[in-house]
Amino acid sequence: MTYRLSLTARLTLLYALVSVLLLAGLGMLVGVMVNRHFDEQDADDLRDKIGLIQEVMRTTANLGALATRLDDVVHNHRDLYVQLQRLGYPVYTSPVPAGFYFPDTRPSTNQSMQSWQHKGANYHGLCGTGQLADQQRTELTICAVIDTKRHEHFMHTVGHSLLGYIVFSALLGGLLAWWVAHNGLAPLRDMKAKAQQITGQHLDAQMPVDSVPPEMADLAHTLNAMLRRLQNDFHKLSEFSSDLAHELRTPISNLLTETQVAIAQPRSAEAYREILASNAEEFQRLARTVSDMLFLAKAEHGLVLPSRETIVIEDEVAALFEFYDALAEEKDICLQQTGHSQLQGDRLMLRRALSNLLSNALRHAYPGSVVSIVMAEDATGRTLQVRNEGDAIPEAAIPRLFDRFYRADPARVAGESDGAGLGLAITRSIVELHGGHITVDSATGVNCFTLRLPN
Repeated sequence: MTYRLSLTARLTLLYALVSVLLLAGLGMLVGVMVNRHFDEQDADDLRDKIGLIQEVMRTTANLGALATRLDDVVHNHRDLYVQLQRLGYPVYTSPVPAGFYFPDTRPSTNQSMQSWQHKGANYHGLCGTGQLADQQRTELTICAVIDTKRHEHFMHTVGHSLLGYIVFSALLGGLLAWWVAHNGLAPLRDMKAKAQQITGQHLDAQMPVDSVPPEMADLAHTLNAMLRRLQNDFHKLSEFSSDLAHELRTPISNLLTETQVAIAQPRSAEAYREILASNAEEFQRLARTVSDMLFLAKAEHGLVLPSRETIVIEDEVAALFEFYDALAEEKDICLQQTGHSQLQGDRLMLRRALSNLLSNALRHAYPGSVVSIVMAEDATGRTLQVRNEGDAIPEAAIPRLFDRFYRADPARVAGESDGAGLGLAITRSIVELHGGHITVDSATGVNCFTLRLPN
């Protein structure tokens, strides 16, 4: 099992790491600047010491007296070592550590300081020239050296202090970072608590928006929109379950009742045939409902893929008019088509969609009126309109008109309609499978279903 750090722990560690890096960088910068300062200070001190020795030489006429005076000078300056040379040979050397040596006693023309290490100790040295006050003005090479152990002790102490400060600051910064992250993520914990309250019976809960930072407000809005969609879909699913139970209960109850009545007492063969014929009609209704539900389920999950062939729409409309001609004549309704169009699609699916719309228009049209199908096309696609004159569709019913099992009449009186309330839902699925959409308009006194199919 892989252990994952929480967001609070990650932010704490990141903040502590950044603090350590910044403080370490600051410590390194301080160390470099202090070392540079000590180097400049040593160079100035060495120049002062060489200048002092040169002044002593200008007032001293022989080497013996010079050595005595230089001993006093060196004795009064701790960690200072001096050597005088004439023609490359030492004529005076102050007390130095065992094995100490002067690496280069040539005078430096630019007075640059030399650095070297001997037996673990670091030294800074500077060379120059001076003249004795004798008659020959004897010129000697002066080499002054300073032991840097005082600076190293200071840097060691400062380094330990900085290291302790960095560790302490990292711990304190980590603690503050945890506190900041813990409080900063409090809105997420509130959203989590809200989410834990959401159940199938309480989908109306909303994430807090006004009380969270702007960075989380967008997340809260998105989650609220998702919850509204889930609530709407759950509501539709609940209604669908209820509708499905209602649609299946009626034919099953009819079958059960007729069967129980049939077996209650002996009957003639003709009576049994009538009962079986009635049962066969109910079975057909059940089979049709199950088939339509299976088609809708496959369509919604992308399992139904329409084939592609060239379809002349006016030919399909003419074939449907011929099929429904008897029904239209019975209701004294005139069937009419205008325009022409053709497209690439599944012939059987599109015919089924048009058939559903046409049968629906005939069912609700006024006697003696006209049911028309208008076809048109342009550069972007094709438009098919199925129109009929009839009672206006209630405005509240239009948004749900294409829902499964939905009927404008909530009573759903058996026998008033041959359909199960799936025709318009199937029509919308077929249109969407072809990349189009369907709308309905009933505001002008004419009910008009419009199919828009792209090229």
